[in-house]
Amino acid sequence: MDYPIVHEEKYQQFTAKLGGDKEAEVAYAKPEENVLNLLHTYVPDAYRGQGLATELITTALQYARQHNYKVMATCGAVKKFMQQHPEYQDLLH
Repeated sequence: MDYPIVHEEKYQQFTAKLGGDKEAEVAYAKPEENVLNLLHTYVPDAYRGQGLATELITTALQYARQHNYKVMATCGAVKKFMQQHPEYQDLLH
């Protein structure tokens, strides 16, 4: 099942609304101008294993690319994803 992912700039996160009050997210900070630090990825237990974290991370990285941001990967899941996907290596800060 696909869940729409929205950029909640006010909360500095990309969020997938899962129904009810459940959400999955990739949170970020902006430690410098034109830099996104992807801090953590969260997917509720019942929604894990469906590729949701990958969709969230990809959305955040595509946003960074479209807006000419560099990326810091503080989050372990983001760091692992970027190691496995060399097409995003150019974004690393």
